Amino acid sequence: MTAVQAERQADSSAVEVVGGVDTHKDTHTAAAVDTAGRVLGSAQFPTDAAGYRALLRWLRGFGTLLLVGVEGTGVYGAGLARLLAAQGVAMVEVDRPDRKARRWQGKSDPVDAEAAARAALARVRTGLPKHRDGRVEALRALRVARRSAVGQRADVQRQIKALIVTAPESLRAQLRALPDRELIKVCADQRPDRAGAGDPGTATKIALRSLARRHRALSVEIADLDELLGPLVAQINPGLLALKGIGPDVAGQMLVTAGENADRLTNEAAFAMLCGVAPLPASSGRTTRHRLNRGGDRAANSALWRIVITRMGTDDRTKNYIARRTAQGLTKPEIIRCLKRYVAREVFLALTSASAEKRPAKAA
Repeated sequence: MTAVQAERQADSSAVEVVGGVDTHKDTHTAAAVDTAGRVLGSAQFPTDAAGYRALLRWLRGFGTLLLVGVEGTGVYGAGLARLLAAQGVAMVEVDRPDRKARRWQGKSDPVDAEAAARAALARVRTGLPKHRDGRVEALRALRVARRSAVGQRADVQRQIKALIVTAPESLRAQLRALPDRELIKVCADQRPDRAGAGDPGTATKIALRSLARRHRALSVEIADLDELLGPLVAQINPGLLALKGIGPDVAGQMLVTAGENADRLTNEAAFAMLCGVAPLPASSGRTTRHRLNRGGDRAANSALWRIVITRMGTDDRTKNYIARRTAQGLTKPEIIRCLKRYVAREVFLALTSASAEKRPAKAA
C-alpha cells in the first residue's frame, strides 16, 4: 500500500456514516450521509443474501458506520434487518417521509433512502425494530394462518345464508330456522343428484353441501392451529394469560403487537399510543378537550376492546367503575375508551416484566 492509499484509507475511516434504506420487494436503495448531513452516495442492491452483504459493505466503504435507518423492517426490509442485527449494526426503523416533504422534493427511491438516512441521523420518527428471530415471530406466523382461516369460515357461513335466502321455497323452509351448527351439519350431509345440476333447487343443494364441507374443513384447521397457539402463548408469557378477560387469542395479539423485544417500548404511554387507546389533545383557545385516537395497531385496539367487554360482564371492579363513571355523566363509549386505556397499562406491565426476566443479568 502506498502512502497516498494509506492516507485515503485513514481519511475514510475517520468519516462517520449514517445509512438509510428504502426497501422494496426486488431491490433496496441505500443512501449514505455523514454526521454533518452531506450526501456521500446512493446505490441499489438486490433483495437476497448477497445483496444485503453488498449493501452493508458499500455503506462501510464510506467510513465508520454508526447507524442505519430502514423502512419496513417488518415487511420488505425484514431480511436486511436480520443481517444487520447479526452483524451488530445499530439500526432504527424509520417512517416514510411526510407528504409535505414529498411535495417539496419529489418522490424516488434515492430521495426516500436519503430521507431515511436523515431521519435516522436526527432520530425523527424512528423506533427500534422488532426482533424477528424468536418465539413471538413463530407465534405471528401461526396467527396469520389462523386469522385467514377464521375470515374465510365467516365468509363461507355468510354465503350459505345468502344462498338460503334465494333458494326454492321448499329448501328455504327446511333450512332457514336452523341454528348455525345444525345448519352446517344438514347442508354437509345432503346427497343431491349430480345429474340434476341444471335444476336450481338441486344446484343450490350441491352448492350448500360444498360450502358446508369447506366450513367444516376450516373449523378443523382452526382447531389444529389453536392446539399449537395456546401452549406457545403460555410458554412466552404466562403472566399475560393470568390477567382477567385475556385468553390465548387476545394474549397472542398483544405479544405480536409488542414484539419479541417488548422492552423497546419505553413506557406504558408509548404502548397505549401503539394500540390506539391514548386520547389525543384537541384543545384550542378556551376549549380543553381530547379526541378519539384512530391510529395505532387496530388489531391490538380490537383485542383491548374484547378484554373490556369481557370484564364489563364478569369483573366486579369493572362494574363498579362503570357505575361511578356513569353517575359522573360519561356515556358508555366514553367509559369503554377509559377502560381500554387502563387495560393497556396492565398489559404493558405484564409484557415488560416478562421481557425483563428474559434479559441477561448485568455483571456486578
